[in-house]
Parts: sequence; structure tokens; C-alpha cells
Amino acid sequence: MADIDVLIIGAGPAGCATALSLAGKRSVLLLDRREGPLVRVGEGLPAAAGRILTDLGVMAGFQTQGHAPCHGQLSRWGGDRLVERDALRDPYGPGWHLDRARFDALLRDEATSRGARLLAPAELAGVVSVDGGWQVQLTGAGAVTARLLVDAGGRTAPLARALGQRPVAEDGLACAWTHLPDNGRHPGMTLIEAEEQGWWYSAPLPGRRRILAFHSDADLAAAREVRDRAGLLARAANIGLMAPLLPAAGVPDDLAGGFTAAHSASLAQPAGPGWFACGDAAGCFDPLSSQGLFNALYTGLVTGQAADRALAGDPAGAMALYLDRLESIRSAYRTHLSAWYGLERRWPNSPFWARRHAKAAPR
Repeated sequence: MADIDVLIIGAGPAGCATALSLAGKRSVLLLDRREGPLVRVGEGLPAAAGRILTDLGVMAGFQTQGHAPCHGQLSRWGGDRLVERDALRDPYGPGWHLDRARFDALLRDEATSRGARLLAPAELAGVVSVDGGWQVQLTGAGAVTARLLVDAGGRTAPLARALGQRPVAEDGLACAWTHLPDNGRHPGMTLIEAEEQGWWYSAPLPGRRRILAFHSDADLAAAREVRDRAGLLARAANIGLMAPLLPAAGVPDDLAGGFTAAHSASLAQPAGPGWFACGDAAGCFDPLSSQGLFNALYTGLVTGQAADRALAGDPAGAMALYLDRLESIRSAYRTHLSAWYGLERRWPNSPFWARRHAKAAPR
């Protein structure tokens, strides 16, 4: 007999959404290699996600956290004109600039308060199929048997890899980022600006900070030049929307920063007999889409529903429905992303933009 019904590898938003979707229906163990949340590049959540948070039963707790509203977006994209998009035009209203550490902690706390067990830090060391489910070896924590497995382990997709799957990268996008002291310009606004070798992003963060991020392909000289903070700030000084955000010369700070993968990727087979992948483990989204966290929550919710249906005796129907929903999401994502990149035509000879236009061209 299995120890638990569902083992979820990864206790981020996708994994916790899966656990919350299963609350009161199945026994769940959440596994994560870190005890607490990571420092994140910065994250926004569209207002439409409120429906998912409500379905997961965490909207009330989310509202008490006081995340800053996103009042709109300023962008310079496809031309030199600055365009403002006010959140009042969104039928769902303003979204949120998240305090990701607090948001992730809320999801973990809600999942465990509703019956999920959390084991962290712990990692997947091995997995084998056994009669009635899976036997999973954990680093430093022995073994556990589960009827069904969920990979919510992010871009690395640890379970899928252990089962012989490999995420397929669809481009070479990378992100250089740093936090800045917020000097009060453009309060509550997200800023996006295209340039010859990529595009820039900035948004408010908790604690009177602001994220500054540059996206380009990892193999291009522009990406190599911004791997250190000094190079990133020097390049930002030449970008119209970003330059006014920079701190005065000589102002010391010890704020976070880094260089990370940001490419689109997907698993050829994001589910199989006895297992599902969700969130970034199933497919990573380009940050330009602003859909990564929304996708994690939605696919986590749907994975929980599929897992419950599979355990109730309809594994084939559960997997077919889940794969169909993922394909619909992926198709819409690719269409919209191609359209957005296709709007920017000012640098036809730039490798960064030429690659994206070639992908969008009809065949």
C-alpha cells in the first residue's frame, strides 16, 4: 500500500496550487529542496488571477497581505512613442506587484494548514515504478511510496528528467537583473522598452525598491556585457525609460542581482501514466508574456483536478483532458508572443530581433 496518494516535487506556486486543489480529497506530500522562498527577479500577477486564487481558497489571505496594485504600464515598443496602458481598462481591474516571498509563504502555509505535509529541504534522488504507484528515494530522508507523482520543480523538471524526459528550449533568452532603490518615479507602473539587442523591464518591489532587468539572447555580446551589475547599469543609462531610475553615482547599496535563464521551453510529453508536470516544469514562458506565475497557478489547479480524477479510476481521461488544456495554453501563448515581438521592426539587422521575426514568419 502506498504511503500517500500524491507526491508533489516542488513547493512553489504550481506545487502548492496542486496541493490546494487536492485539499480534503487526497493525502499529499510536498517536497522542496529549499526551506524557504528564493529571492526573485520580481513578479507581477494579472488581475484575472484573482479567480484562480478564489478557486484555491486563498483570496482572503492574499488580500490581507497588502500587495501593491499595478496601476498600468508605460512602454516604448515598435516605435519611439511612449504608450500608457491604464489598468482601469482591464475588465478585472488592476493586478498586483507581488512580494513574492510573502506570497509563496502564504501558499505553503495554506497548503499545509489544509492537510498537505511539507518536507524541506529534501530532493528527489531516484524513482521506480512499483505495483500500485511509485517508490521515490529522497536525499537524506529515506524513501516514500505514492500512487501518483507531480513535477512542480520548475525549469529543471527533476521528475520528468528522472523519467527520461528533457525540456526542449525554444530560444536562448536570458535575463540580467538587479534591484534598485525606488526613487519615486512612475509609482505603481510597469515599464517596458525595446532596444536594438533586446528589451528592458522595471516594476516596483516591496521595501521601496525597484527591479531593473534586461533581456537578450545569452550568446550575444549584449548579454555578456551585462552579467555584472556595473555593466547592466551602464547599459541602462542609455535607455530612455530606465535611465531616470538609476541611483546617483557613488550611492552605495547591497541590493540583490543576478543573471538567469529566461527562455521558453516545454516538455514534449508533460504527463504520462501515473505522473503530471505543471508550471515551469511543463513549460516555461518568455517574461514578455507576463504569464509565468499565472500559468503556474492555473496548471497547478488543473493538475490537482486531473490527479483526483486519475486516482478516482479514470487515468486515461484525466491525462487526455490535461494534455488538451496544456496544448491550448501553449498554442495561445505562442500566438500572442509572436504578435508582440512582431510589432518591433526598428532593427531588422539585429540578431535578437531577426531570430524572433524568423520564428513568427509563416512557413
